[in-house]
Amino acid sequence: MILPRIILPILLLGGSALAADFEPLREVVQKAVAKGKPQGAVLWIESGERKTTLVEGQRAVDPTKEAMTEDTLFDAASLTKVVATLPCVMRLMQDEKIHLEAEVRRYLSEFRGGITVRHLLTHTSGLRPGIPKEPAWSGYDAGIRRAVELEPEGPPDRFFRYSDINFILLGEIVRRVSGMPLNEFAAKTVFEPLKMESTRFLPPADWRARIAPTEKDENGVMLRGVVHDPTSRKMGGVTGHAGLFTTAGDLAKYARMILNQGEGVLKPETVKLMTTPHTVATVFERRGLGWDMDSQFSRPRGKAFPIGSFGHTGFTGTSLWIEPQSKTFVVFMSSRLHPDGGSSVRDLYEEIGTAAAQGMAFAPRTEPPWPRGEKEVPMVLNGIDVLARRKFADLKGLSVGLITNQTGIDAQRRSTIDLLAAAPDIRLKKLFSPEHGIRGELDQLKIGDSKDKKTGLPVLSLYGERKAPTAEQLADLDALVFDVQDIGCRFYTYIGTMRVCMEAAAKAKKAFFVLDRVNPIGGLAVEGPAAVDEEKVTTATHAIPLRHGMTAGELAMMMNAERMLGCDLRIIPVEGWQRGMLHDQTGLPWINPSPNMRSLGEALLYPGIGLLEFSVSVGRGTDTPFEVLGAPYVDDLRLSYELNKLGLAGVQFTPVRFTPTASVFKGEACGGVRMAITDRTALKPVDVGVAIICALQGLYPKEFKLSLVDTLLNRAASVKAVRGGESWKKVVGGWNEELAGFVERRRAFLRY
Repeated sequence: MILPRIILPILLLGGSALAADFEPLREVVQKAVAKGKPQGAVLWIESGERKTTLVEGQRAVDPTKEAMTEDTLFDAASLTKVVATLPCVMRLMQDEKIHLEAEVRRYLSEFRGGITVRHLLTHTSGLRPGIPKEPAWSGYDAGIRRAVELEPEGPPDRFFRYSDINFILLGEIVRRVSGMPLNEFAAKTVFEPLKMESTRFLPPADWRARIAPTEKDENGVMLRGVVHDPTSRKMGGVTGHAGLFTTAGDLAKYARMILNQGEGVLKPETVKLMTTPHTVATVFERRGLGWDMDSQFSRPRGKAFPIGSFGHTGFTGTSLWIEPQSKTFVVFMSSRLHPDGGSSVRDLYEEIGTAAAQGMAFAPRTEPPWPRGEKEVPMVLNGIDVLARRKFADLKGLSVGLITNQTGIDAQRRSTIDLLAAAPDIRLKKLFSPEHGIRGELDQLKIGDSKDKKTGLPVLSLYGERKAPTAEQLADLDALVFDVQDIGCRFYTYIGTMRVCMEAAAKAKKAFFVLDRVNPIGGLAVEGPAAVDEEKVTTATHAIPLRHGMTAGELAMMMNAERMLGCDLRIIPVEGWQRGMLHDQTGLPWINPSPNMRSLGEALLYPGIGLLEFSVSVGRGTDTPFEVLGAPYVDDLRLSYELNKLGLAGVQFTPVRFTPTASVFKGEACGGVRMAITDRTALKPVDVGVAIICALQGLYPKEFKLSLVDTLLNRAASVKAVRGGESWKKVVGGWNEELAGFVERRRAFLRY
């Protein structure tokens, strides 16, 4: 319906809504327009069956006054990003023509590496906010060229920086992948199916009378029907970040599509994907794909709409905010730049959002994302942090035994022992310690029972005469809780301890909780033989490869299912961890999981270098265990030369001489190599370990104790192949089939 062009404010009521329902909202907008900030506005709100359209003030005051009307077209500015570019990208993603984690250069071959489509969509690419005016340029191709060539201001995933360049590039990706200009593809796949008949780039001349002007350009010409954004104007008016013209009514159609699970345009799973947070946990701001959720730009959320709602704003005074729980959306379109660019509506966005949500009730969140505290440091949350955030509800009323050590801490370095001991309605009755003891300070073959000094609780060792809790020790418990940081390597004994404890819990019919923790060396890469000669030893507790790429919780699920343990297993998950993350990308503090595991670099090398620890010195008793290795008989210059000649990815060898003060060759001068990681992504530590084994066997067949490699490798046939002179590549290649089988097996148990 087109309203008469009159100057008095008009309130339009739709459906069965009562004026009183949105009276506070009407007052907020009328008050702002009365002050000329902005000159005029159209507000459209729907909440379930209730809906109201409010039209206030002037569409234009220069050169003459024109009353605002419901069908006024506005320069949408950055709403272009989420109303045009985003659904086009998602449609192509839905059709598997664009992939979220693919590098941008897959679609724009001239672009740099390392930046993905997700980085562009979440504004975490590190790219600059916009294309500089100088040196002077013009034209679409020139704009794309400048966007591609500009150096980022930082690496991706380190910080949120709102950038028009991100969406300029996305618009170009749509053009190249679809084979159609962005405006045509958006019209075909979004605007026409939704009958958004007053929405388009480059509006025709006969629409001009309905278009709200913005301000004068650099030549003194009032912009009306011409995009305000100077970069989009230089590029011809069709760009991924700006250029769209639309009405409040058409945006209402678009918002309904989102609330109706993409009906007519996108699949429900695609809508869910783009309205889920995708910024990494170490970035304070939360963004979906394109959509803003929780950042300094979230003003339209107001003070009442909950986390989980989403929207966007535009520089010209436009905004769209959607709250799925109550099926509410608020569209606000204003002439805030008219006539001289002087007024701001930032505070008005917040006032509108707050007033719109007045009287609405929202269920408290039971899953992330959670509201952030002002001083909260953004980071990944381990299971103990999640349990604490849930106020320990999972363990309420239970008598528990805790399997832990010094790695059982929360993000504030508070001990899990202390947290559970102090938690209300939880009875922490005893502690169980794995290898290295309850405080991780012991490096010995057997550890006895003791008492925790702070809590007075008994500490029962699982690295002595017994390896698992006895039936008597479990009799007065309801559950066992496991909170130990694994290192991501099969022969690290903590996972073996977890398995035998699960077996004991299953036999005693006790629940078993795993407070999950990140895999510090990542969850993508897997390496090494995935079958073992002998199971049920703590260094080969299950048929998994040397580098398994799973969390403790995921491994618990796998072992429970594949070994048919029948354990009442409950996982308190990690939040915010992505499988490609290494520990130093999580924001969490590092704590040595064992006395000789002192850094992430050592942990990354360990699945390969650890294989040699019974045959040569691997640096135990030095300042850098697992970063150096050698033996008294080794010529350090020769070994370094031979290893570098292999061209192993991600590592560089330098000759070194050292005298370990502990373990193999204690007190003896050793020649060897120091290993420096040059590319963490390319590094394959098991390849490195096997290559070193083959090199040492070739150079020193009499001195090198090859047979002891099988202590942790647990694959006699591979050791035999090395003894027979096989190359390291052939040895590693012999595991390919079983490794592929493991990758398929583990798929069912991956939670993250």
